[in-house]
Formats: sequence, C-alpha cells, structure tokens
Amino acid sequence: MRVLDRYIIKTLLAAIAVVALVVLVLVGLFMFIAQQGEVGTGGYTTLKALRYVLLNLPDQLLQYLPVIAIIGSLVGLGTLARGNELTIMRAAGVSIRRIAVSVGLAGAVLVLLAVALSEYAGPQLGRLAREQKALAKFADISFAGEGGAWVRDGNLILQVDRQSGSAAFGGLRVFALQDGRLQGVARALSARQSAPGQWSLQDYAESRFGAEGVQSERHADFALATQVSAEFLGLATADRTQMSVRALRSLVSYLRGNGQDAHSFEFALWSRVAKLVAVFFASLLGLPFVFGSLRSAGAGARAALGLVLGLSYFLLQQMVESGTLAFALPPLLLAWVPTALLALVVTSLVARLR
Repeated sequence: MRVLDRYIIKTLLAAIAVVALVVLVLVGLFMFIAQQGEVGTGGYTTLKALRYVLLNLPDQLLQYLPVIAIIGSLVGLGTLARGNELTIMRAAGVSIRRIAVSVGLAGAVLVLLAVALSEYAGPQLGRLAREQKALAKFADISFAGEGGAWVRDGNLILQVDRQSGSAAFGGLRVFALQDGRLQGVARALSARQSAPGQWSLQDYAESRFGAEGVQSERHADFALATQVSAEFLGLATADRTQMSVRALRSLVSYLRGNGQDAHSFEFALWSRVAKLVAVFFASLLGLPFVFGSLRSAGAGARAALGLVLGLSYFLLQQMVESGTLAFALPPLLLAWVPTALLALVVTSLVARLR
C-alpha cells in the first residue's frame, strides 16, 4: 500500500503543481500590470516592480491554494480515472475508502506546505517586498491605506501614515491623554527606533493644552519613550490578510490589552486558520466526481468544474469577510462558515461512495 500511496500522492501533487503554476502566472501578470501606475515614482522601476510581484507570489499562492487544490484534485484523479488506473485498483481489492486515505495523505502534505507558506515564507517575503517598494519610492507609499494605522500605548496614541524602512516611519502623530482627556498633539515628519522603548522623532512639533492656553514647541530631534516597537508598527501598517497566524495572535492580544477594537484582526486570524484546514478537504473533493459522473470526462470538463467549485468557495469567503467586517458579526463563527460548508459537502459525498 505504501507504493500505492506514493503513486497517488505524486500524481495529485503533480497536477496541483501545474494548476498552481498557471494560477500564479495569471495572478502575477495582473499584479505586474497593476504596478505600472506606480513605476517611475522615485526610484521605483519596472525591474523593482517585477521583484515586488515575485516576492508576493508565495502569499498569493496561499490565498488561492484551496481553489488550486480543488482543480488539481479533479485533474489529477481524473487522469487516473481516464487511464483506468482507479478501475484496476478497485479490481485488485483496494476499497474507495483506502483510496480516499491516499488522497487525504496528499491533502495533508499540501496543508504542511500551506502552513510553511503562512508562517514563514509568505509574510516575510511580503514584508520584504513592501519595505523594498517603500525604500524605492522613498516613503511615498502607505501600507495602511489613506487613514494610516492607529496604535495605543497607555496614555499615548500613535498614528502612523507610512513606512520607509524596517525601523523607520514617516507621518507619525502622537496624541497624549490624561484621565481620558486630550492633553496634547504632536507631529513628526519621520520617526526611527533608536533603542528598545525609545524613538527618535525628526522635525517634531507639539501643541499642549493647558489652563493658560495652548503652548507650542518645535524640536529638530525629539526622544519619545514608548513600548511600541518598530516590529509592531510594521505589523500595524501591514495588510492583515498577509500576516502570519502568530503575528495575528500577538496583535489581537495587544489590541485587547489596550482596550482597542480587534474585530477585523480576529476575523483575519480565524480565516487564516480556516483556509489552512480547507486545503485538506479541497483535495478530497475530486473523489466523488471521478467515481461518478466525471469518470470518463475530459480534462477540460474537470478543470472547468473545479474552477466553478473553487471560485464558489472563494466568493463565499469574500462575502463572509465583507459581511463580518461591515456588520460586526462574530468573527470566530463566520470565519469557519466556508470551510465548514466545504467539509460538510466533501464528507457527505465521500460517505455516499460505494
């Protein structure tokens, strides 16, 4: 059986790899086209735009991996069915359940790959891509959208506009509170972490509100003490969909500890975990079809069906995400809805096979 397991795993992973290559080429092409509007800003050239796209491909692979697994499973198992290899396995006494175990092992290998992408390659390469792009454009890029990122540290609230390096930020605003009331507002054109718990702010302007009126000060260089690290600000200005599970857990814990809204990051955390689990069930989805209506169908028909099923899952995931963030629905529950539906469908269809 080990030989059979290796053969099925090899066939499925080969088909999934081909599908992944096609998807990544298409996604990379669209990303590269989208970057052309920013080429020419500062030192951001076409070659650097291409490098930015390539560094983001591992994270893009993770985003589309459930869709890729569905299509690859249908294509790979369909290849075995058209070559009558599944029929020979059944005639040799191998049960459908045993074949499902082999397919599940391929899914498990794919999950391990997804975990590696999610926790190591994807976020790190994505962060490197953002930093290199920011440095090339020399702080003209905002990683947090137009509104920037807001971070609270005790009686200080920091608002970060953009990142210009791994430990350097621009457009930093500082709001000082006391007993829940605003005591002062400051603005720095750039900020750099000089030591743990210490920030160096350049072109610093501060206004403090007191009983005698507003007092203003300006400093070319000002030292600010805060426990917020450059690494954390890098997380706060990053796209939550491109963060690792560990980073999301850390960020959610920090936001909760400071009484801030962590709703969107909680959803991103559980959605990330749910997508990893979905990869396993997506790899099993091809079984009911190759032992049923698509046993003798061509590769085009199987790929088309896989595309429809994969896109249905992807669109459902996007709809759930939009609804959760727009209506403040429970993130833990809804993040698992697409994966739970996929698992229910796959389990019921495989259980009906004879």
